[in-house]
Amino acid sequence: MEKLIITAAICGAEVTKENNPNVPYTVEEIGREAESAYKAGASIIHLHVRWDDGTPTQDRERFRACIEEIRRRCPVVIIQPSTGGAVGMTDEERLQPVELLPEMASLDCGTLNFGGNDIFVNTETTIKNFAKIMNEKGVKPEIEVFDKGMVDLAIRYHKQGHILAPMHFNFVLGVQMDATVRDLAYIAHSIPEGSTWTVSGIGRHEFPMAAAAIIMGGHVRVGFEDNVYISKGVLAKSNGELVEKVVRIAKELGREIATPDEARRILSIKPRC
Repeated sequence: MEKLIITAAICGAEVTKENNPNVPYTVEEIGREAESAYKAGASIIHLHVRWDDGTPTQDRERFRACIEEIRRRCPVVIIQPSTGGAVGMTDEERLQPVELLPEMASLDCGTLNFGGNDIFVNTETTIKNFAKIMNEKGVKPEIEVFDKGMVDLAIRYHKQGHILAPMHFNFVLGVQMDATVRDLAYIAHSIPEGSTWTVSGIGRHEFPMAAAAIIMGGHVRVGFEDNVYISKGVLAKSNGELVEKVVRIAKELGREIATPDEARRILSIKPRC
């Protein structure tokens, strides 16, 4: 079994300091949280950025400042900007961080209900255009999947030449698709041979899904974007604390943790020179 890749989604676009005062907004706070996750064992930082007041933004220069701060603190970590942004952003806004030529970026493969009246829209044109631009710039897409149909769309776009192999998927469970071992096994067995996958369990599902993925040979994402608690009713002090819990679970289950360079090999990422 391959070593375990841990991704830390350190702030997201929706969670706020009202949910947990340790959610980072400023460049310094984002750098601090990325460093805490990396030192605990994360190989990938999934990155949204905020203005200092907490407003989510896809501004290229704000991403540049945050990436430079993370690089200063942990030079070898893989930084994976989000192209999802926040509900209501245009495609042009969402694509800005790809202009910075990161090693990876997220690629949402479908439209979904995001709570209340919020709909997160990804048309077929959007998905194919995002994939085309990532291919041209040598950016490895992480295919974000919220239900089984998004896996099927990604496979279809791969067959059409829009998404290149080997594909890497992130199964986000607990939003639109249930977060159970049954559902995780079903969706994990739906991807093409040679693909890799990570699971992101939302809220209370974070650590049960992490444990299942560790046993099944998948990889794990944790972080304030998905869950702000270290245990029931107890707020996490940092993203690093969430990563440390995954490392402890993995150790008990006999799975070693991948370094960033080992993660690059597992995911077939060519590091930037």
